[in-house]
This record gives sequence, C-alpha cells and structure tokens, in this order.
Amino acid sequence: MTYIVWDVSPILIDLGFFAIRWYSVFFALGFVFSYFILSGQFKGAGLDPKHLDRLTTYVVLATVIGARLAHCLFYEWSYYSDHIIEIFLPVRFNPEFEFIGFQGLASHGGILGVAIALLLFTRKYSVDVWWLFDRLAIVGALAGVCIRLGNLMNSEIIGKPSEVAWAFIFSRIDDVPRHPGQLYEALAYLGIFALLLSIDKNSNRRPGFLFGLFFALLFISRFLIEFVKADQSTFEAGMLLNMGQLLSIPFIILGISLMVVRRNRPG
Repeated sequence: MTYIVWDVSPILIDLGFFAIRWYSVFFALGFVFSYFILSGQFKGAGLDPKHLDRLTTYVVLATVIGARLAHCLFYEWSYYSDHIIEIFLPVRFNPEFEFIGFQGLASHGGILGVAIALLLFTRKYSVDVWWLFDRLAIVGALAGVCIRLGNLMNSEIIGKPSEVAWAFIFSRIDDVPRHPGQLYEALAYLGIFALLLSIDKNSNRRPGFLFGLFFALLFISRFLIEFVKADQSTFEAGMLLNMGQLLSIPFIILGISLMVVRRNRPG
C-alpha cells in the first residue's frame, strides 16, 4: 500500500544565527486571522477598536505563558525541574547554548491562561465577560487549526502506527505509517469553528453558551483523538488515559455545565 511520505523541514528560512520555523508562522497566523475576525465583531458591537489591540496583547502573552508552563509542568517536568530557567527563555544550555524558541506548548494551559487573561481584561475595561468569551471561543477554534498545522510541519504530535490509506510516514521520525493526529485535530477544530460561527449568527442562546459549547466540543474531540495519537512523554506508556485525556476531562465538564446554565435567554 502506498502511504503519504512526509519529509518537510520544520524550518522555513534559515539565516544561520536565527531560523524562522513553520510552526512560528502558523502560530502567528492564528492570531492574525483572529484579529481580523474580532475587529469586525468589535465594530459591530460598538466597542472601541483600541480595546482589541489591548486584548490582543493580553491573549498573546497568556497563550504563550499558559501553554509553556503547562507543557513543562505536565509533560517534561523531569527535564525542566533541573533546567528551570529554560522554561522562561527560548534557549537551551545543555549540551551547548542554542536558541530554540519555545518548543513545547500545551493547548490546555494556553486556553486556561487566556481565560484568566479575559477575566482580568473585562474587569479593567468594562467589557461584558460572557460576550467576550463567546467571541474568543470562535476564533480560538480557528487558531487551533493553525497550531495543529504547525505541529504537522514539525512532524510532532504524531499518531500511532496504522495501515489506513491516508496514513503518513513521518520520515524525520521513523519509517512507520501512522495516523496523522495533527490533521485529525485540525479538521475537528475547523468543523467546530464553522459550527460556532453559524450558531453565533442564528442563536437565541445567552452569552456564554458558545463558550461552553466550544469547551465541550474541543476537548471531547481532543479526548477521542488521543486514542490514535502516540504518547507525547514516556511516562504515559501503559496509562489507561494519557495526560492529554486527563487534562481534557475538567474542560469537558466545565463546557457542558456552561451550556446547561447559559442555554436560554432570560424571559
């Protein structure tokens, strides 16, 4: 059977002293697309455009900090417990000094970080918190698509061995045909984005319902797809549920709870 051979370099441009990676480009595109979509929604709601610029700063910082801390604490603590400074700096000191960027970001931590940032932002600038949560839920799903495409370019978050017709051979990893776990998630998130956008235009639900739906759908899809993904860390071997699934359960419960509480407008 002929499989898809994936041998793409993760580096888009190599300047010698500094390299621009595909992952960084897709990560940035997630914020760019989100900004343009949100700008129209902010305008439609009559909000000050400067609020969006401030919000972007909050969200970018919260995403990177939250995702970075979650990855280091939950997936590679055995390494970072002895290299604390590397958690916060985009460099590696061992075996030699090297600029590597922030390689290792966990989506669960990024989303939690953004939620905290939104609470702080809405409190400071008097923007309705549930309306803003809904807006970020829609673009958050689209940003997730971009991030998983970046993972594909990095040949990371690969799937388990498989003989399905669309299996990928990630040549930079091994010669084994595998489930393209990154693409599964990207397609799931794209579907969630389209669904949330459609519901937003035709819904009589209370603000906050979309945010709950986003959490429920995103992490249910993540939970299910984890069954065909290879373990990200060695300590996950033999676990009934891996770390990604365990971290998804609280978000699923929270999402469903929000949907129930915010399902109908008062009156």
